[in-house]
Formats: sequence, structure tokens, C-alpha cells
Amino acid sequence: MSETDYDDNDVKIITTRIESENPVLIEGFPGIGLVGNIASQQIIDELKMEYRGSMDSRHFPPIAVLYEGLINMPVRIYECVEHNIVMVVSDIPVNPVVAYDISKAFLNWARSINVREVVSLAGIATMSEEHQVFGAATNIEMLEKIKDKVELFKMGTISGISGSIMSECLVRQMPAISLLGSTRSQNPDPRAAAVVIDVLNHLYGLNVNTESLIEQAEKIEIEMQRLAEDIRTSEQPPGPRKEFPMYG
Repeated sequence: MSETDYDDNDVKIITTRIESENPVLIEGFPGIGLVGNIASQQIIDELKMEYRGSMDSRHFPPIAVLYEGLINMPVRIYECVEHNIVMVVSDIPVNPVVAYDISKAFLNWARSINVREVVSLAGIATMSEEHQVFGAATNIEMLEKIKDKVELFKMGTISGISGSIMSECLVRQMPAISLLGSTRSQNPDPRAAAVVIDVLNHLYGLNVNTESLIEQAEKIEIEMQRLAEDIRTSEQPPGPRKEFPMYG
């Protein structure tokens, strides 16, 4: 194992050397509207981030992701040395039952690469037609950093793996922020992902283009729905065996 690898029997993280010093670690796991997943993938593509490795676990559904004929790991790790960013993007959801184990491994690994702060990207369901970004932080300094760029999340909960990661950051006193793009449904929402990216552009001096997300919103929604359906199918237990007579 390399110095940046992690293995606790339940979760395994294998990477090549992470070159950034004290990087910002951004995670995008699927959730409401697949906001974190879509935003993360757009950032990876636009910044031409380098593939560094993957996270795997016996708790993940048995699935491999295909892209233009090539097999990809469902949870991947990328790096952009120029912007001092490491990105973890996932194409599979994390079952709430194992969210604590995954977040614990995630933060242990983050410590090993000397991450200075964590950014969690996710979605939040609202009734508003307008796409907004809600924000929360683990300390006052991080709250000051985002308060003029987001609608502060004053009361409520952050569910799923993103909530678990934020809680783990709080316990470990690791600076972290959560950026939640508002969406009206569970369907993939590239427009919600676009407004989250706009906030990241302001916070970290990035120049990630979101026009293609808007232009290809319908295509992205169809592709992400198809992937979600494949994952649901892979997680379903097999039905009872049926006996077919040789003759009708």
C-alpha cells in the first residue's frame, strides 16, 4: 500500500500519490436531485482533473460503471494540482445504515493527505421555482466564508452520507462546509448543480463553465435516471425460483 492508501476491511481507498499540499477536499455523493454527483463530474471535466484512484467497500452495490466502453470504478478520486483540489465523486448511493462507516473511512483518509477543509455538495428539496444554494458550516470561520454567497441553512437536517460526513467533520474539528442546491423533485437536476458550481467558483477562484450543464440538462437527466435504475435493479434481491415444465 502507498502512504495515501486506506484499508479497514470494510472500506478500501487506493490512490496514486496526492501531490497537492493541504488541499480542499470536495465530495459529491448521489442524493436528492443527484446534485452533488452532477456538479462534481462537471468540475472534474472542466478542470481536466487527473484520476488518482478509487474508494471501494463491501457495502457498495455490485456494479461497475461504463463510460464510452471503458470500465470505471463507481466511486472515483481526482486531483487538480493547479487549484489544490481533490475530488471524490460517486455514481452510487450509500445506504444510510453504513453511512457512518463510509464517512469515518473518508475522514481518516482525508487526514492522511492533510486536507485543510472539506466541501460537501448535495441537494435539498424545496417548493420554490428558483434555484438557490443553502449553506452550513462546522465552525464560525467557515460560516463567515460562505454567508454572503449562500442562503444560510438556519434550521433543519442534512440527511444521508453528506450529513454523516459533516457530523464527522464536526466531531474531528475539521473545517467543512455543506452546499445544498435546491430542487423541486427527486429527479436529476443539472440546473441545481449549476448554481452550486457558481458558488464554488466564487469561493475558490475557479472558472468552471456551467452553460453546458444547462444546455444538456434534459440529456443529463435521462442518463442519470437510467444509471439510477440500473443501481436499483442491482440491489434488488433475487425473486423466488420458478419451475418451468418441459412440456406445457
